[in-house]
Amino acid sequence: MPASLAAEYRLLAEDEPGPVLASGREGRSKFVIVVDHASARIPRRLGTLGLPPGELERHIAWDIGSLAVARQVAAALDAPLVAQNYSRLVIDCNRDPKVASSIPPVGESTPIPGNANMSAQEIGARRAEIFEPYHAHVRALLDERLAAGRATILVAQHSMTDLFKGVRRNMHAAVLYNRDRRFAGLVLETLRRERGLIIADNEPYFVSDETDYTIPRHGEARALPHVEIEIRQDLLSDTAGQGEWARRITRALQAAESRFEALNHAGT
Repeated sequence: MPASLAAEYRLLAEDEPGPVLASGREGRSKFVIVVDHASARIPRRLGTLGLPPGELERHIAWDIGSLAVARQVAAALDAPLVAQNYSRLVIDCNRDPKVASSIPPVGESTPIPGNANMSAQEIGARRAEIFEPYHAHVRALLDERLAAGRATILVAQHSMTDLFKGVRRNMHAAVLYNRDRRFAGLVLETLRRERGLIIADNEPYFVSDETDYTIPRHGEARALPHVEIEIRQDLLSDTAGQGEWARRITRALQAAESRFEALNHAGT
C-alpha cells in the first residue's frame, strides 16, 4: 500500500500485538513449524467484525488448539515456530490475497458484516499489516537457513471441525499435500500405524494453489519436503488432548524424517 494511503488508514494501533508470533529461530532441527490460523484476535479498530463475541470462539475465526500443539512439537524437536497472531476472519494467511476468500465474506455459513463493502485502503491495510509481515518472516527464516546451508522440512499445523455444515467427520486427523507427496506420505504411513486412529489422506481438504498459500509458496516453490497436518479440534479441547497429539505428531515427524533421509541416501 502506498505510504500516503497507509498514513490515512492504519489498522493496528501502536500498542496492539504484532502479526507474528515466533520462537526458536536458532533451533537445531531440520523442521520449521508454521501456524497460519493460530489466533482469534481481532484488531480493535474492527471491533468484532459485526459478529456476536461467541462466534469469534468458533473455528471460523481460528484453528482451535493448533498453536498449543505446534508449540509443544517445536519445543520437542528444537524447531523454529512461526505463527500468525490475528484471526483468519481479518485476512486468511493461507489464501492468496487475489482470491475472494482471502478476506472471507462468509465463515462456513455465517455472514461477516465487517468484511462487507471495504474500501481499497481497508483491504490494503489488512494485507500490508498482517498478511505480508507474516509471510515475510517465513521467507526470511527460510532464506536464512538456505544461506547457512541448513536443510529444512516445512510443517504447517492446522485443526479442523468435527462437524462441518451438519456432516460429522470420522477421521481423527488428516495429512495434506499437493504436487509433492514425498514427506507427507511418510507422515501418513507413520500415523496410520497407530491402532484406533483414522488418518485421512488429503481429506476433507487438500492443498492447491487456489485454496492454499503457505505450502505452495514456501514449500513447493522451494522444493522443500513438507506436510500440512489437520487435527480434529474436539480432540484438542484441553491440555491433555493437546499434549497427547503433540507427542503423537512429534513421533510421526521424527520417524518420517529418519525414513526420508534413508530413502534419499539409498537413492544417491
